[in-house]
Amino acid sequence: MSKRNFWWMCVSWASVLVWMGTIFFLSAQHGDQSADLSGGITEAINEILQNVAPDASLNIESISFFVRKNAHFLAYLVLGLLTFFAFRKSGVGHKKGAILAFIVSILYAVSDEVHQLFVPGRSGQVSDVVLDSVGALTGIGIYFMVVALWKKKKGEVDEQ
Repeated sequence: MSKRNFWWMCVSWASVLVWMGTIFFLSAQHGDQSADLSGGITEAINEILQNVAPDASLNIESISFFVRKNAHFLAYLVLGLLTFFAFRKSGVGHKKGAILAFIVSILYAVSDEVHQLFVPGRSGQVSDVVLDSVGALTGIGIYFMVVALWKKKKGEVDEQ
């Protein structure tokens, strides 16, 4: 492995670890802290929606639910993408890398929900693990699509 490839592999895995740390930090927030964070985002979205459609009746609870669930989805979309990229930079093939990235993401999602069981005001939910898994799978799928488009543009054939 060249120095450049080794460097990219290290940066890739460091990115995965930093992102996992970010997820852990957010999950370690007490229920009130987490509610304040999602509440602030909900208020910002509500303000934007009120400016776009002032006559629309908006349900803050629905917006809050949307914000919280999308945060799960997006956090694990990024984790799946970063983990797959790290496996690829480590020399793992596309199929095996995708499977391993998905497994790592699911296991981290499960550990994240178990972790939340021990945080005051938080709860672990199986439905969040499912949503996190769909997010990770989407991130892995995005990686495949970007690589396929890039190869098509360069006129390369797919390697497996």
